[in-house]
Amino acid sequence: MIVFVDFEHASGRETKHGQRMLAARTTITYRLEDLSGVPCHLIRYDRVDDALLDSLNVQAIFISGNSAPPEAYTPEELEPIETILRETERPVFGFCGGFQLLAQATGMALVPLSGSADGDRVVTLDDGRLFEYGYHPVDIRPEVADHPLLAGLGPQPVFRHAHGLQVQQLPAGFETLAATPITPIQLAAHVDRKVVGAQFHPEYWTDEHPAGRTLIANFFRWAELPVT
Repeated sequence: MIVFVDFEHASGRETKHGQRMLAARTTITYRLEDLSGVPCHLIRYDRVDDALLDSLNVQAIFISGNSAPPEAYTPEELEPIETILRETERPVFGFCGGFQLLAQATGMALVPLSGSADGDRVVTLDDGRLFEYGYHPVDIRPEVADHPLLAGLGPQPVFRHAHGLQVQQLPAGFETLAATPITPIQLAAHVDRKVVGAQFHPEYWTDEHPAGRTLIANFFRWAELPVT
């Protein structure tokens, strides 16, 4: 069994995009299950604890992105999942907001994107915030190009981006695998544990842009889990 943790706050589900995001969670759950051949259980972030993971014999944890701001979440509701992220020996992969949750659990701050809009990759929202959006390449750091997670991706794989916040600095024990000009930490992995965070969204791969599928399949292999 693997689990896909829905990190969306209840307020996010009530927005105009809430139903579409909720439907996407089901699609991604099926994608993870089909890719691994292992049953995948979708669960809300505030329902996760060690007892549940043990009862399901969970082999890996995936964490979704989110649209709600960090201040929407209370420390009390995040404490169980953050403790798991700090202490678990299970493989973990955080997508976008899931990576940010992983970073916050280890004491790292989130900051807005800084720079300027370029009319393509980086757009300006109505409230003036910058947002990295769309299918665009990331730059793989040459010195880590032989990392198992990066097999078959090449130097500039294309992934879907949709974020206005970023992790300010690496959590202890992590190394950066990929970057973009406006987001210096796009993909990071722990040097000892099987824990990965992507600021982009590999789970939204397409036939035209299949790199996300390749990355997640590499994660399964790296974590010694099956890939169909």
